[in-house]
Amino acid sequence: MTQDPPVAIARPQPGAQHDHAHCVEDALVLAEGVCRQHGARFTDLRRRVFELVWASHKPVGAYAILESLRTEGLGSAPPTVYRALDFLLEHGLVHRIESLNAFVGCPQPGESHRGFFLICQRCGNADELQDPALAEAIARSAGDRGFLTRHMTLEVNGTCAVCAART
Repeated sequence: MTQDPPVAIARPQPGAQHDHAHCVEDALVLAEGVCRQHGARFTDLRRRVFELVWASHKPVGAYAILESLRTEGLGSAPPTVYRALDFLLEHGLVHRIESLNAFVGCPQPGESHRGFFLICQRCGNADELQDPALAEAIARSAGDRGFLTRHMTLEVNGTCAVCAART
């Protein structure tokens, strides 16, 4: 009997113990399912780039990914890494953090949603915030001004609960 893949990856609660290996395993199961649904090939390189993005909850840049691949002897060129990242973005498996020019794994791949991120300036973690009411409020406010939203990403910089507790 096969187990249904998780619908979303549970983010750790502030201060809670977090088994990141389990988090990455869940992300891989979801990514494989999304690719299968779309008839898309989750090649070895795309999978490895995905794993490198999910290596932590800190956003990672394309050149850091490239350096990791080179260290592993996979020696990819920048265009190859960018094509893999474009594939992951296109299929909703990762998000781009615009202000950092970096990428972070999406805990709800395959679902249409807005990218709202809480970015800790101390530890560097980025936590995706899911709040449909926030998206509706922004779209409504924009609409009141005659502005039609096409894409919405919100990045909030501050201090996470774990780092705040350390001070």
